[in-house]
Amino acid sequence: MTKYKLEYIWLDGYTPVPNLRSKTQIKEFAEFPTLEQLPYWGFDGSSTLQAEGRSSDCVLKPVALFPDPARTNGALVMCEVMMPDGVTPHVSNKRATILDDEDAWFGFEQEYFFYKDGRPLGFPEHGYPAPQGPYYTGVGFKNVGDIARQIVEEHLDLCLAAGINHEGINAEVAKGQWEFQIFGKGSRTAADQIWIARYLLMRLTEKYGIDIEWHCKPLGDTDWNGSGMHCNFSTRYMREVGGREYFESLMAQFERNLMDHIAVYGPDNDKRLTGKHETAPWNKFSYGVADRGASIRVPHSFVNNGFRGYLEDRRPNSQGDPYQIASQVLKTISEVPVEAMKKVAA
Repeated sequence: MTKYKLEYIWLDGYTPVPNLRSKTQIKEFAEFPTLEQLPYWGFDGSSTLQAEGRSSDCVLKPVALFPDPARTNGALVMCEVMMPDGVTPHVSNKRATILDDEDAWFGFEQEYFFYKDGRPLGFPEHGYPAPQGPYYTGVGFKNVGDIARQIVEEHLDLCLAAGINHEGINAEVAKGQWEFQIFGKGSRTAADQIWIARYLLMRLTEKYGIDIEWHCKPLGDTDWNGSGMHCNFSTRYMREVGGREYFESLMAQFERNLMDHIAVYGPDNDKRLTGKHETAPWNKFSYGVADRGASIRVPHSFVNNGFRGYLEDRRPNSQGDPYQIASQVLKTISEVPVEAMKKVAA
């Protein structure tokens, strides 16, 4: 038997953005455990805004399992928060109630800033560095500094070793800003992997004395870019059938659901989606082929393939909850009139 370090990870009750929480449990197994072998585990919800002190018990339900490459005999255990009965989802548990579809594919582009001493990594103590331009996909010390590249490479290796479907990294438009991409099939699978990737990045940067700033517009109303989490999505119908008429019906449905999307695409999006810096205004819906300034960017490949493939919603921001984002996208797709699908299929 081997003693395994099980890191139980969950989202707390803070709003509008939950925080990642975790704690370690040691259990013996003959080999790396399966999800079904992992026990439920209680915690003090009064310290995470998920219960009152007079009745503070909450329960962690393991829902996804990954090897922990940063530990010997370690495992990362993504959990849902349940009420003390272990059956009823806690009100903060969004994962339990989202729409899911294994044939729906999601690719999230997670942007973020490295922060040190209260400012983006590489910014001078006072004022700003040279204007944006050379930092995006930049190479060299003057563009990316001396430590950021090391961190993102370590993070990439950790994610791959954990079995996360990590698809790439790049330096972003602002100095100190980076991005990683995660792809998953199904809302829960894709979102679980984003949350675990976020967790691994935050844990990794502890040893460097650097924080991750997830806010979508940390530098305020300046010419410095904000951070998004663009959501690339497709369903089986979009990939295999599609068609112009269906696409136009889908876009009309997205426009009708404008405010429902904005409500779950991350807080303070009005500060990021201003119509400047290649963003669509938060209160207007638009789409366009290869248009970075539209709400939904339509790839050339989608049009060239008979309006089949994937689309990119550019409005979700870096603080958004991927569970709710993916679920809202699926909800909107499901509301496309059946007549539009029948006409295209015929």
